[in-house]
Amino acid sequence: MEIHQLRYFAAIVDEGTFTAAAQRLYVSQSGISTQVAKLEAELGQQLLDRSNRQIRLTAAGEAVLPLAKNALATFEAIAHIAAEFAAAVRGRVRLGMITGCSVPAFLDTVADLGRTHPGIEVSLHEGPSDDLQDRTLAGSLDLALIGYAGAVATGLEASVVIDEPITAAVPAGHRLDQPELRLGDLRSEKILCLSPGTGIRAAYEDSCHRIGLVPHVDIEASSPATLLRLTERGAGVAVLSASSAQGAGLRTVPLTDAATHARLGLVTRRGRHSPAVELLRSRLLSALHTG
Repeated sequence: MEIHQLRYFAAIVDEGTFTAAAQRLYVSQSGISTQVAKLEAELGQQLLDRSNRQIRLTAAGEAVLPLAKNALATFEAIAHIAAEFAAAVRGRVRLGMITGCSVPAFLDTVADLGRTHPGIEVSLHEGPSDDLQDRTLAGSLDLALIGYAGAVATGLEASVVIDEPITAAVPAGHRLDQPELRLGDLRSEKILCLSPGTGIRAAYEDSCHRIGLVPHVDIEASSPATLLRLTERGAGVAVLSASSAQGAGLRTVPLTDAATHARLGLVTRRGRHSPAVELLRSRLLSALHTG
């Protein structure tokens, strides 16, 4: 098994076709197809369903993909660490993060970089995810941690850190404190959700539209912690991602017909970046995938 085979496999899944993956990686379509076929032969499992025009993952492919991406992130981290010993990395990185970000691995990595690489200057910009995407695409940010649903803007490359369903957080003993719910069950409740431009809000609204419901939000805030504190006080039902819907005295209830997942990812423009940007990106991916 070769690292480039895993890279080709992940690129095909990200791009949706062999042709687009080959163009992104600057290799021939036949070459990328041959190498993925060799990977499947070595594993003894078909990873990609090629029966339709749009490539889809098989069950084995679904299981292998996150491990392959973790392996690629680890390989990149090793390569950059080795490069650090060859030459000191200097430069400026313009980093964006979603408003209210409290992911310890992200914050720890940014803080640690300043100690280990004093030659790298990091400027940190906080804002809504849609704005961070636009600024990264325009070139005023080098990379950004954002929340989103579906695909990122054309011209950006996203490394998914978290991909999970949205859920309802309700006070214990509430009438909706059930093993599971459907989105329609929330219609008579006050809905608390993150502000527009966030992945969780987009996932909630898209999930409602898919089943013919008109999404409504009565109270919005930029921080999941604020929404949870309001929910604890009886202000309504919070719609959040599974990992963020944890609060004292609250129950997290799956929404079985919420088809669109909320994602947290690190985005950059496609193409080459400075060594400083690549170093921080690789460290963040390594920390976020293991944190």
